[in-house]
Formats: sequence, C-alpha cells, structure tokens
Amino acid sequence: MLPNFRYVRPASVNEAVKELASPEARLHAGGTDLLGCLRDGVFPAKKLVSIGALAELRGIAPAAGGLRIGALTTLAEIAANAALGEQYAALAQAAASAASPQLRNQGTIGGNLCQRPRCWYFRSDLRCFRKGGETCYAPEGENEYHAIFGGDGCYMVHPSDLAPALIALEAKVRIAGPKGKRTAPLESFFVTPATDITKETVLEPGEILTEVLLPPSAGLRSSYRKVRVRAAWDFALAGAALALRVKDGRVAAARVVLSGVAPVPWRAAAAEKALLGRALDAAAAAEAAARSVDGAKPLSQNAFKVDLVRGIVEEALLAFA
Repeated sequence: MLPNFRYVRPASVNEAVKELASPEARLHAGGTDLLGCLRDGVFPAKKLVSIGALAELRGIAPAAGGLRIGALTTLAEIAANAALGEQYAALAQAAASAASPQLRNQGTIGGNLCQRPRCWYFRSDLRCFRKGGETCYAPEGENEYHAIFGGDGCYMVHPSDLAPALIALEAKVRIAGPKGKRTAPLESFFVTPATDITKETVLEPGEILTEVLLPPSAGLRSSYRKVRVRAAWDFALAGAALALRVKDGRVAAARVVLSGVAPVPWRAAAAEKALLGRALDAAAAAEAAARSVDGAKPLSQNAFKVDLVRGIVEEALLAFA
C-alpha cells in the first residue's frame, strides 16, 4: 500500500515550484519511478505535486537550430519522432530501448533523467551511504550489476538510457526553481558520489527540470547500443552512446558515453582521444574500444562488464565504419 498523501495539480510551472517548497513534497510526472519509490519506502511524501496538466512542458519543436524537448514528453514519443530518428539517432534509439512499451508510453524524459537509483541495497530496508548510513553494501555483497567506474563509496549505476545519449549529443537542460530559471549542460547535471553521495542531480529543493535542448546536428552521426539480461525491458548491464563528426574521411570530433557502469553517465575520454584525427576503420575501432575501459575497477562479481563495454564500443564503431 502507498502511504497517505495530498495530491495537487498546479496550473503553471511557477505554481508547481511554490507547491514544492515543502520538504515533504514530491514531484509527480509520469510516476513510473515515483510510485515504486513510495511503495519501497525509499523516501516519504506527504504531498505529490503533479505537473501532468502543464501543456507547456510537452512536445518536440525546433529551437535555435536544434530541438527543444519538453520534460513531460514521453519516451514513446521520442522513440517515434522522425526528426529525432534522422538527426539525433542515439536519443531515439535510447528511448526505444528503455523499459517496456507500457512504461515508454507513461514515462517522461524529465523523469527518466531524474529517476532514483535501482541498486537493490538502496531500494531495500538497509541504510546505505546514499540513504544517510555508514556503508555501501555492494563491495562485499552481490555486485554483478554494480559500477566498475567512479564508485567512490557508492557503487550504484545510473539507470537512465537517455542520459548518456543526451550527453553524447551535448544537450543542455533548463531548470525552474524558487530563484528563477537556469540552463546547464546535461553533463554537469549529474552528481558523483565523490561530490555528494546522497544526491544524483544538481536540482535544489523546489527546482524542476522543464526542458531539454539539443544543439544543431549538422554533420553528426550517433548511435546507442545497450546489453541487458532480459531482451524485452531490462536496465543496461552496459551500454554506449556515440556521437561522431567525420571530416575528409577522419574523425574530427567524438564523444563516447557509457551507461550501466558508473553512478553517473560515464565519459570514456581515452576512447574519444583515440579516435580523433583517424580514419574510422577496424584498427581505430579496436583501439578506441580498448581505451574505453581505461581506469575500470571491477568488483568481485562484475569484471565481465569490462569485456562487455569493450565489445559494445567496438561493435558500434564498426557499424559506423
């Protein structure tokens, strides 16, 4: 059973921000993560602030040479959008690979970026570091699905498929809150355990992610590839979002962002460097794939992710080649 709570439906973003001023208020969009968190007792909520009626937060439209995606746009809408599929393939592929058809029709891009960790220790009654406790249970426990990069005391993996794709595409987000509006690169939106082990994003109390902004896509090639346990709907064991620009037969710009392997979407900077200035051939793909796992520190049961990442990156690059 869910706990008792008040339910309000504000008529504007400003009104929603005011309703969220209470420390026990929680934002409700698609609800696919929120309701699970309430059932699991991850956090309390005495008031749910539903933004589902705010039409201004929906839709995909041209903006400043790129595209603007409202935070309430569903994953199904993103996966099916022709402009996204042609210009920002990584994002459309990531949306299509997330969850199940039912969840893609309910879940929103804003909710997907802001969802809480799926780590089974975090979702249990245990009080881990991220819930204000004094330990992370993953290093000595069942950790086959946990992080191989960036653990720093918490080895959860970021659950979003869309986040790595959007970071590869150099997206930005707009945020509204009590202090007004601000825009931030999505790459700086997520918080590492080393910065604050209790937070996943930079959102402050009362703030709402309102839209995602994609830059112009001229000359861009991108893709998203993930591997999961169950083919139909599962979270990523590991995945890779790639965005490349090729000029005169050589890679002029590259971004490689991994999913399912770190507490935040993980930039494989060494792999990007290995690609720059080179023809996109089998040798370049193999070297970049090998460099994509630089710095990996697997736990006792998840060393398989190292080979998995290497294979995913090489396969995606060879598909481009």
